[in-house]
Amino acid sequence: MSHLDHLHTFIEAYRLSSFSRAAERLGMTQPAASLHIQALEAFVGKPLFLRRARGVTPTDAAHELARAVGPMLDGLQARLASYKLGGDLSGTLHIAGPADFIAARLADGLAPLMEQGLRIRVHTGNRERIYGLLGDASADLAVTASLPDERAHGYARLLTERFQLVLAPALAASLDKRALAAGLASLPLIAYDEDLPLVRPVWNAMFRLPPALQAAMTIPDLRIIQDLVIAGHGWSVLPDYLCAPALKAGRLAALAPRRAVAQRNDLYLVWNKGAMRNPRTVHARDAILRLFDST
Repeated sequence: MSHLDHLHTFIEAYRLSSFSRAAERLGMTQPAASLHIQALEAFVGKPLFLRRARGVTPTDAAHELARAVGPMLDGLQARLASYKLGGDLSGTLHIAGPADFIAARLADGLAPLMEQGLRIRVHTGNRERIYGLLGDASADLAVTASLPDERAHGYARLLTERFQLVLAPALAASLDKRALAAGLASLPLIAYDEDLPLVRPVWNAMFRLPPALQAAMTIPDLRIIQDLVIAGHGWSVLPDYLCAPALKAGRLAALAPRRAVAQRNDLYLVWNKGAMRNPRTVHARDAILRLFDST
């Protein structure tokens, strides 16, 4: 057995913090994965992991080895995957992400992948669900609004979303600009959830105070929130990638802070580093990133 095989097993165990999960990912038994790690530890002359009741913890030697060989192994796998690609893209690709972003910015861009022979399965949900799907390899690629753990995941920025406080034009015209905070507080707030994750930073930026607000309605789907706001049922905060068409068409009005202090957040395409040995995943990742090259 070559040390290259041992290194592949080591990198998977390092990134997953588990021999059993690494074995499952590599299609081998857990005892075989443990033997690979033991052989590598004997070769380098240092322990690489501390065995725990649940999983393993990398040692300093493991961190050093992973930094040294991880990028080279990833590059080798990506190169081999590109040679394997040929003209055959048959198979199923699983993509996870927020439903509103996939609907607004990604779904249409996946059509060429279907035409090339890929079957695509889209999974939607919140941050916990998305990272859970990545962690157990149920998702090949995912869109997230947070930086992943760089030990296990590769990522690339897709775009920067900017948040807009929006309401129907008639409601906006009825507000007294000199008492804007009080006017908004008197109107129904339609929010993603009770914690007001989008509303809070924009309100802080506009009024220099945390919002003493409670949502009149919460709906974990920004598309439905936008429809309700357009219909004049209240106000909300939405990302620009979603509300820009309605703002341009005059169906929404924005009461946004100055651009210099506008709240923004990066969105990322994320993948398990070990998944890059699959030519389908490499091809789909690169195709999706090209959709956002000019963003």
